[in-house]
Amino acid sequence: MKKRILQLGGCLLSALLLGGVVHAATADEELQAVRDKVSGMFKEIEPRHVNPGPIDGWYTVAKGAIVAYISADGRYLMQGELIDLEQNVNLTEDARSTARVEMMSAIPDEELIVFTPEEIKYSVSVFTDIDCTFCRRLHAQIDEYLAAGIQVRYLLYPRNGPASASWVKAERVWCADNRNEALTKAKLDEQFQTRDCDASVVHSHYAAGQDVGLRGTPAIVTEDGTLVSGYMEPAELSNALARSAK
Repeated sequence: MKKRILQLGGCLLSALLLGGVVHAATADEELQAVRDKVSGMFKEIEPRHVNPGPIDGWYTVAKGAIVAYISADGRYLMQGELIDLEQNVNLTEDARSTARVEMMSAIPDEELIVFTPEEIKYSVSVFTDIDCTFCRRLHAQIDEYLAAGIQVRYLLYPRNGPASASWVKAERVWCADNRNEALTKAKLDEQFQTRDCDASVVHSHYAAGQDVGLRGTPAIVTEDGTLVSGYMEPAELSNALARSAK
């Protein structure tokens, strides 16, 4: 009798384990099917942008500022802010922030114009337009940001797009031997030495700005992926970064 019970227990355990494997396989197949459907319908979405969501039966579609939710059967697509009322958390903004972190960390310093303090306490990525008034105000205080231990990683974002005067200035800055100096002089309307070079990085920066969802310049992306639209004075930004770090 005892032997029979052990045999039944072993069969039950095997069935449960097999069921788990089958369920996992089914879940993987379902995810792949949803990925295939979404990436096939929207050219800007790749399969890797679709992942399990915070609600059973729904997947999250996240690419920078683009965040949406699609049902497991691939029939319903929903856009909007998804709020967890119990935790008081904006799950949609969390997804955007995560995507921004991945995007910014994927861009090496060699493809940016970086102003680095002696001791780095915080690092921010700033989308800047050379002719933008508040971008110029921010850069006029670059020494104060550095004194606060804030590293500024600049991305060139001419708001008026390709072929605009600001775009041409951005390309000239990028092709200068000393980009940091050239950026400073350009924002002061001063002349600087430049040359012909591959300035396609300006297109990359511009595309990145659109992906993070900026609505104007300057736009600041913090290390945790928070997007700050607009200028923040050095002390204000330092305090905000300190609070975020806690």
